[in-house]
Amino acid sequence: METTIANEYKLTQYSHGAGCGCKISPALLDRILHSTATVTPPDPRLLVGNDKRDDAAVLDLGNGTALISTTDFFMPIVDDAFDFGRIASANAISDVYAMGGKPVLAIAILGWPIDKLPPEVAGRVLEGARAICAEAGITLAGGHSIDCPEPVFGLAVNGIVSLPNLKQNATATEGCRLYLTKALGVGVLSTAQKRGLLQPEDAAIALRSMTSLNKTGALLGGLECVKALTDVTGFGLLGHLSEMCAGSGLAAVIEYDKVPVIGSVSRYLDQGCIPGGTNRNWASYGMKIGPVTERQKQILADPQTSGGLLVAVSPEGAAAFEQLMREQGYDLQAIGHLEAQQDDAPLIRVV
Repeated sequence: METTIANEYKLTQYSHGAGCGCKISPALLDRILHSTATVTPPDPRLLVGNDKRDDAAVLDLGNGTALISTTDFFMPIVDDAFDFGRIASANAISDVYAMGGKPVLAIAILGWPIDKLPPEVAGRVLEGARAICAEAGITLAGGHSIDCPEPVFGLAVNGIVSLPNLKQNATATEGCRLYLTKALGVGVLSTAQKRGLLQPEDAAIALRSMTSLNKTGALLGGLECVKALTDVTGFGLLGHLSEMCAGSGLAAVIEYDKVPVIGSVSRYLDQGCIPGGTNRNWASYGMKIGPVTERQKQILADPQTSGGLLVAVSPEGAAAFEQLMREQGYDLQAIGHLEAQQDDAPLIRVV
């Protein structure tokens, strides 16, 4: 009965944004973080904090391991409540995997318009969250909820990592090959869904991508050849790569034809299904990017929700990395590389 009630409501009609496309733009976020800079002495145990622009905070526990702590939440990116819970949860847990760690515990963050959507629908969201947490091998152990004008859901997640296995987004080295574990384009497909244009087969592709856990990140933590790691979410590939470049003091070259893209994306772009987040992203970091076509911009700056891992691998380790990933079910090829920054040259070139 509760499932039937939940299926009567299309969640994307109750929010102004969708998924990680709801994120505040990188430029505005810079202003917010600058205005809240702390003057208190830093905690020497804090290995990764707000200044790192990484996926999660990391605290040294003093016993050879570290605590990974993160949170992520957003408004519905799909109509189905159960699937919304799954996507939001996979997205939040990904931050732990992106640090090379293993998730151990999650708590829920729920904002619900109680005057518009019945509690049974929220219950289905939580059921979806529990399903993904179970797949990740962790417990959804409580949380907090508020009455909110629009539906919002996500998780706060803790993880554990051995100190030698900790991966960061700002530790890449010159010559590293770049790999991406999921195809781009879910932002475009989500916009098509909101406009009633998305075909069922493409909705299934997007859902499968967004609910796939980035479990391989815990495995990558143990690889010496993996020099830097992050996940690609609301800032798009170019946004998260620019953070990797800036933090590592390097520049990047992207080979556009090698970037994995969901096959139907161009058709929806031709119909004008461009997320608002794409243009906000480009306005924030487009000045750092070399010349691109309009279509390249639409894809490379497309805000991803529960996107793939962006991996920087040393040249000498690339062949072994690709073989290991094939054994894990990934067929990857390098989409570019990192090089020394040059005066007056763009941070990222697309060729």
